[in-house]
Amino acid sequence: MKKEYQDEKKKYKTQNEVCPLLDKKEHTQQSIEQAIKESKSQSLDSKTIEKELNEEIKKEDPQNFIKASRSSLQLPRRIFHMINGGAVAVVYSFLTHSLAVHILGIFACILYIFEQIRINYPEYNKKLNKFYKYFLRAEEQLKESSMIPYVMGLLLTIISFPKMIAICSILTLALADPLSAIVGIKFGKKKIMKNKTFEGSMAFFVTCFFCLLIPLSLYSSNPFYKVFFVSILTSAMTSYVELLPLKIDDNLTIPIFCSFCLLVNGLAFGMVFT
Repeated sequence: MKKEYQDEKKKYKTQNEVCPLLDKKEHTQQSIEQAIKESKSQSLDSKTIEKELNEEIKKEDPQNFIKASRSSLQLPRRIFHMINGGAVAVVYSFLTHSLAVHILGIFACILYIFEQIRINYPEYNKKLNKFYKYFLRAEEQLKESSMIPYVMGLLLTIISFPKMIAICSILTLALADPLSAIVGIKFGKKKIMKNKTFEGSMAFFVTCFFCLLIPLSLYSSNPFYKVFFVSILTSAMTSYVELLPLKIDDNLTIPIFCSFCLLVNGLAFGMVFT
């Protein structure tokens, strides 16, 4: 019985707390079952808290309540995404690797602190809600925005891969991701996965292809036929991963996976990256 109790206690620990019924010295089978029920009910309640808080925010400031979701067009957010990534790629081409890492690292720290202030002190956000509603989604009012994985994706890509590969992958994240969303939302008709359309995926593939082909053709000494085939292969692989319903933010997965595929495919074709 003692061994069974220990197994049950270990099994039904929640992430941050243990049901109080499991802290007593002596337990019956009935108390263990009750503990299980309470633990499960607490998990279910935690899933509804975000919805309830959103409703409260909506009542307080209905005019500036953020309604946008992942399926919303939200053009200012998409354009901001493109400008940021494009600027990072262009500026990085003129900087040393070390300096770029330091600058982006400092920016990532400042952004993280700002996000923590925004989340934990919502009373100061009311004046900024008119601005936030163009760039944040509804669920991001209560948690970190996608800017955190976006910046981390850029930083990890620059740290981990050669400069030319990193620039191509950053351009892919900056342009292919938002353009595929715009095309999919506005013109997508053929659904191939949840929240994914054939038209959006094709837009991602084509944009990714040119984000790889143009920089590699202009700024590397590799033969064009190698650049062409590697660009097609890498774009196809990255497009496939972008389709997968991963729980990890695509701002993190796209640049890292694109860089990895470009490196492996390039080496397989005998390409040289600097």
